[in-house]
Amino acid sequence: MRVEVINTGTELLLGKVINTHAAFFGDRLFTLGLRVGRQVAIPDGEEIRQALLESFPRADIVLVTGGLGPTSDDITREIVADMLGRELRRDDAIWRHIRAFFVQRGREPSPANERQAMVPEGAVVLSNPHGTAPGLYLPAVPGETPHLFLLPGPPRELRPMFAETVDPILRKLAGGDAAPRPWRNFKIFGVGESSIASVIEDALAAVPGLEHGYCARLGEVDVRLIGTEEAVAAASEIVRRAFPIEIVTESEDSLETVLVRRLAELGQTVATAESCTGGKIACTLTDVDGSSAVFHRGYVTYANEAKADLLGVPEAMLAEHGAVSEPVAGAMAEGCRERADSDHALAVSGIAGPGGGSDEKPVGTVFIALASRGLPVVVSRDYFPLDRLGFKERVTREALDLLRKRLDGLL
Repeated sequence: MRVEVINTGTELLLGKVINTHAAFFGDRLFTLGLRVGRQVAIPDGEEIRQALLESFPRADIVLVTGGLGPTSDDITREIVADMLGRELRRDDAIWRHIRAFFVQRGREPSPANERQAMVPEGAVVLSNPHGTAPGLYLPAVPGETPHLFLLPGPPRELRPMFAETVDPILRKLAGGDAAPRPWRNFKIFGVGESSIASVIEDALAAVPGLEHGYCARLGEVDVRLIGTEEAVAAASEIVRRAFPIEIVTESEDSLETVLVRRLAELGQTVATAESCTGGKIACTLTDVDGSSAVFHRGYVTYANEAKADLLGVPEAMLAEHGAVSEPVAGAMAEGCRERADSDHALAVSGIAGPGGGSDEKPVGTVFIALASRGLPVVVSRDYFPLDRLGFKERVTREALDLLRKRLDGLL
């Protein structure tokens, strides 16, 4: 079944709000054995009519987000009712919910809110316990209209509604026991997208029944494989043989999630000592649920005095080599590990820019160190000539991957 998504909201096109619906729908529909064939974002108002006219002839299911509010530019339900020739009628149950929603918060609904209780004839009401705008489902009219879902725009309202009411309907439309096609995602670190493709593209293209693609991020590339079980299995072996060290995981889990899980399995801990990343490594790790079991302490030692006072880096070493150097990064890591009494410690010191570089150490230079209990300190020198925020992100991920390799016995 072909699925199309129409996201309404002028704020999406002005860049004031990030459209997260694309990722959400793509992921949820894939688990039902469905794929989004087309997704568009349009401004509030009459544009919805043209978008629907374009989708109706080619789509089996159309999901519309936004335009169900109480203001003058929220006219999705009115336009849909007009296009389908359906009369709008007030639903008393919805109005009671709207009134209760406001009263519970010590307010009274405005007359404009009553518009949200209007329902096109023949529509199924999708309850919205997290807001005032109900969703609406209008079953397909064979040969005329697709299955049409009108959903609220705010994710905090749309996502629970989707899980509770839309998902079961779509599951039935997809065949009741619909399941996604076999797939696997390889997260590969430290190899560029073009380099990966040059190694495996021809081999993957020769696998019958396989769909494959790439998604690049700073320092990481996802290789996506979809097809028959045989095709995915054969393609997976191609990827594994090509990148035995660089594969972080064979799932969509993030590098930090993989690390926290692996540390927990081993019963080990990690600490951080950060200069140029300003605490981003610690923040990234502690974003993961369960990180408190493996991450106990982090230091942000931006100034030389902090490196000496908190980590025990010798002042003579700082004076001789400079803060951005292999000896200092190594001393930061070992000092951090000893003071935190952790199994591992990551340390970074670099030049984020735009100023501060030199011919010997240009902007983008960084030293990343890893100290592990009972093992020699490892220090790598890297060069990431990016903007300041990009540099911090890239260094963070490089440091995490260094620890990943040690945990996997690759260092």
